[in-house]
Amino acid sequence: MNCDFHCHSTCSDGLLSPAEVVRRAHGNGVTWLALTDHDELAGIAEATATADEVGLRFSPGVEISIEWAETPIHMVGLGVDPANPALVAGLGGIRNGREERARRMAAELERIGIRGTFAGAMTYCENPTLISRAHFARYLVEIGIAKDVKSVFDDYLVPGKPGYVPHRWVSLEEAVGWVHGAGGLAVVAHPGRYRLSNKDLGLLFEAFKDCGGDAIEVVSGSHGPDQTDKFAHVARKFGFLASRGSDFHGPGESYSDLGRIAPLPNNLTPVWERM
Repeated sequence: MNCDFHCHSTCSDGLLSPAEVVRRAHGNGVTWLALTDHDELAGIAEATATADEVGLRFSPGVEISIEWAETPIHMVGLGVDPANPALVAGLGGIRNGREERARRMAAELERIGIRGTFAGAMTYCENPTLISRAHFARYLVEIGIAKDVKSVFDDYLVPGKPGYVPHRWVSLEEAVGWVHGAGGLAVVAHPGRYRLSNKDLGLLFEAFKDCGGDAIEVVSGSHGPDQTDKFAHVARKFGFLASRGSDFHGPGESYSDLGRIAPLPNNLTPVWERM
């Protein structure tokens, strides 16, 4: 099974439309795909129709922005009902705060002499309610502030850097509740990317388990082999299902292309066995 359960389209901060994402996944040999746009379900209908057309198994998904211990964390919901009222309303509430955060980011960047970033970021954003750090990063690359998107994040858009502003997202418990209420499975996304000590990561996994979390991404486009082994051990220790996702955003920009990631390690229960 070449399952890819984490990717993005132009409905959030991806570069390809939902249909283009599905077609690229199919062309890359993906056998089961989940589209997981940030805090948004708008691409699910188009992706579902295209997956039916090309013969690719598809599950609706979403990546939810949450806050745990004053740290931004992302959680993927897999196999959710995109019409579930509580999930739809909850995601709408998250999106309402994104423009305000973006304006504060632009103000912080202006303080260090980088002007016009809000308008510039919006030129990359097909869904104005989903303006994100990635849109700012693409604009900063365009105007020559950095060589690539990763460099922009490292130098400007992560905690402690001049373009980062904190924002209060939803709680871990709320997000898990929405996903379970919509019939889905809750998955900690790319745990290797969080700026947490091993002790704090352990506390995160304990909290996730306590509120009913189901799985973690063991294989991610942003995980190296050592991290994959580390989170395979975590999955076994806590009894989590194991997920696999490229976190694809677009050609030439992502850590990995759709479906072009390592297989799950042995002795794990894949999340797709419960979907």
